[in-house]
Amino acid sequence: MDLDQKRSRSVDRVDSVDPDSSESTRTCPFPDEVLEPVLSLIDSHKDRSSVSLVCKDWYHAERWSRRHVFIGNCYSVSLEIVAGRFPKIRSVTLKGKPRFSDFNLVPEDWGADVHPWLSVLAEAYPFLEELRLKRMAVSDESLEFLATNFTEFKALSLLSCDGFSMEGLKAIATHCRNLTELDIQENGIDDLGGDWLSCFPETLTTLQVLNFASLNSEVSFNALEKLVTRCKSLRVLKVNRNINLDQLQKLLLWAPQLTELGTGSFTQDLVTRPVADLETTFGNCKNLLTISGLWDINSVYLPIIYPACVGLSFLNLSCAALRSFELAMVLMHCKSVRRLWVLDNVGDAGLEAVGSWCPLLEELRVFPADPFDQEEVAGVTESGLISVSQGCPKLHYILYFCHQMTNAAVATVVQNCPGFTHFRLCIMNLGQPDYLTNEPMDEAFGAVVRTCPNLQRLAVSGLLTDLTFEYIGKYAKNLEILSVAFAGSSDLGLKYVLGGCPRLRKLEIRDCPFGNAALLSGLTKYESMRSLWMSACNLTMNGCRVLAKEMPRLNVEVMKDEDSEDSQAHKVYIYRTVAGPRRDAPPFVLTL
Repeated sequence: MDLDQKRSRSVDRVDSVDPDSSESTRTCPFPDEVLEPVLSLIDSHKDRSSVSLVCKDWYHAERWSRRHVFIGNCYSVSLEIVAGRFPKIRSVTLKGKPRFSDFNLVPEDWGADVHPWLSVLAEAYPFLEELRLKRMAVSDESLEFLATNFTEFKALSLLSCDGFSMEGLKAIATHCRNLTELDIQENGIDDLGGDWLSCFPETLTTLQVLNFASLNSEVSFNALEKLVTRCKSLRVLKVNRNINLDQLQKLLLWAPQLTELGTGSFTQDLVTRPVADLETTFGNCKNLLTISGLWDINSVYLPIIYPACVGLSFLNLSCAALRSFELAMVLMHCKSVRRLWVLDNVGDAGLEAVGSWCPLLEELRVFPADPFDQEEVAGVTESGLISVSQGCPKLHYILYFCHQMTNAAVATVVQNCPGFTHFRLCIMNLGQPDYLTNEPMDEAFGAVVRTCPNLQRLAVSGLLTDLTFEYIGKYAKNLEILSVAFAGSSDLGLKYVLGGCPRLRKLEIRDCPFGNAALLSGLTKYESMRSLWMSACNLTMNGCRVLAKEMPRLNVEVMKDEDSEDSQAHKVYIYRTVAGPRRDAPPFVLTL
């Protein structure tokens, strides 16, 4: 077994190695005093998992030197197992609900409650410093427990979590006296307003990251200004749209050292300072690498950011409805940008500007300004994508929402940029063929997997037959994540994928004609994967029961709803686990 194969098996499996097995009993020539400091310099959780597989001595050295643990599924392992293996953890990253919860396909009360984890963390790791949660259920009580039970706590990141309100944030601000990071992104929060920023103690000067851009309510600017003023090490500040330009300038005068800035509203009927003063303030922020926000952008104020654009590596305009000529004017000052997010109302002309002015671009995401707009004349087309690929040869990550595409265009794009690691194409009209030839989009994705040997993540869309999946199974040797919706002809399509793709970790499928035969063709694959999601496919309860019986180390969960027939398995979530069936499953989740 080569190192990459071992790595793929060990990710997210904190007990993946038996230190007394024959494979791990080779002796190491380095004493612990030498080995542990060396291993402590390795940050990647994948690399650390690989290191632990070398031999018994390395396993134990890695165990005692590990300070951070990443758990990609909160039900894949128990914290008791984690604590038993890693006694000195200071930072935990924990993910909960399946990704399709972002599209309201997972019921709100499905699970992923963080509180049981916090209770064990308080006993096992009382000196925990960092907690990063994604798609977890987080209550105000949980945040208060976190704030009052970990005396050394410093950093909290909440991404796509739900269940808490401003009261929970008040508890964090009040009790976490050494806080360096508070990052709140895209959460389903009970946003009732309040002066939670006023709860930070006057003695707090350690804050380095503050992000509340996704909150909708008014905040106390007086409290925010005082906090920014005394936190001299603040490097990331992302405010919400209720902060106006005058207020933003005041903040920047106190914090010219920022490396990441999320602005508030970029329109104002009355600005008390000349635009030139605002430009000067932005120009004094010499260290800025990232700009986001720019809500309600008014082109009159757009030049304000030009002086700060020279050194930008990431420009996030996904909240700014810029027109093509406005985007072009901005990009003329952003020749070093490597990551760019825009809305599709920049049009193909805006993407032509990207190709002209961003030669170093590595990542492009184009989001729909109106996801429910079915007018095919709106947004971007294959022409804009080709323009970007012609001018940005280093492009390796694309997320592209459009209404039309052709096989030839995709083939041209990947020929221009064969280094793609992430290719996520979303044709928003379901079942849309190549609009010029009326042929399926099979050859488009065939070109992607044949031309891009380093491809790790792929999302397919449009009219697709089983041929697409035959191409994927045959050529996508490094693919780790595959997302499929409204595609395929028969069970054979999924069989192709499960019979190939040796590095596949996550498979997400919805509204496809795949049934029991396809599901059961992956018996030898699932234990090396993190998870499989299938919804609105042709699965039955009997098929899922067969899988559960054959693969007892997998959790096979079926989510029932009022409209589903008893024999049908409408939503199925399958994941590997060393913790057994979960104990908090609601009545509508059947663990087979």
